[in-house]
Amino acid sequence: MTGTTTGVVRASAAVDAAVEDGRAALVGYLPVGYPDLPTSIEAMVALATSGCDVLEIGVPYSDPVMDGPLIAAAADQALRQGTRLADTFTAAAAVHEAAPGCALLVMTYWNPVARTGVDEFAARLAAAGVSGLITPDLIPDEASEWLQASEDHDLERVFLVAPSSSDERIAMTARASSGFVYAASTMGVTGERATVGGGAADLVARTRTAGADRVCVGLGVSTPEQAGDIAAFADGVIVGSALVRALSGADGGPGGPAAAGALAARLAEGVRSTR
Repeated sequence: MTGTTTGVVRASAAVDAAVEDGRAALVGYLPVGYPDLPTSIEAMVALATSGCDVLEIGVPYSDPVMDGPLIAAAADQALRQGTRLADTFTAAAAVHEAAPGCALLVMTYWNPVARTGVDEFAARLAAAGVSGLITPDLIPDEASEWLQASEDHDLERVFLVAPSSSDERIAMTARASSGFVYAASTMGVTGERATVGGGAADLVARTRTAGADRVCVGLGVSTPEQAGDIAAFADGVIVGSALVRALSGADGGPGGPAAAGALAARLAEGVRSTR
């Protein structure tokens, strides 16, 4: 489950291992620097050791147009407290060292990558033990620099598809993605929902038909039951807002890394319930 960088678990290999085990992978998301940098690292390690097969490390961004209110508020707090892009690489390296068995992906809007320099950003990802990058606002036909840099630094690419994506667009995305294809189950911003979009199974089927090796579903998953429902037809289940809520204590619980880890463990049970 490693690439050419020693000890780096690939997201593709983590998802494949879960599928070989007769289940879907659990993919968890948390933003860097929330509620502060040390606590965010501790929480990420808790997720990585409590059942998450893949961890998405979120880069706080000042204009998170695709993020729901919980993640947007967390990113805003992280930025106001002084979190900077460099902290992403620090956090990734710390999580990689503490939980080397978990695949790590960084999730970011494209502007910070372009501002840093695409090759420089890719080199820093690889040095931190990261498997690859999720780019929600970058489409494959505008990603030539990233396609080249990811090849040069042996990094995986994760692009998104949505229910509104044409079959041609889905096929292009499937060809360009090397980790997995991120299927956004509903239109609109991220966030918890009482029900996950009913078109998720159809979108997964369309994406597989278009040639994708792995399809993971996100946007809206918040309970073990929802995770189990999606695990019945997807290769991976992606959870973000619910984990941020658990970390913050906004769900009425104690909050903190232990609470986020406990939710990850319950979600992992939900994913495994369909085995």
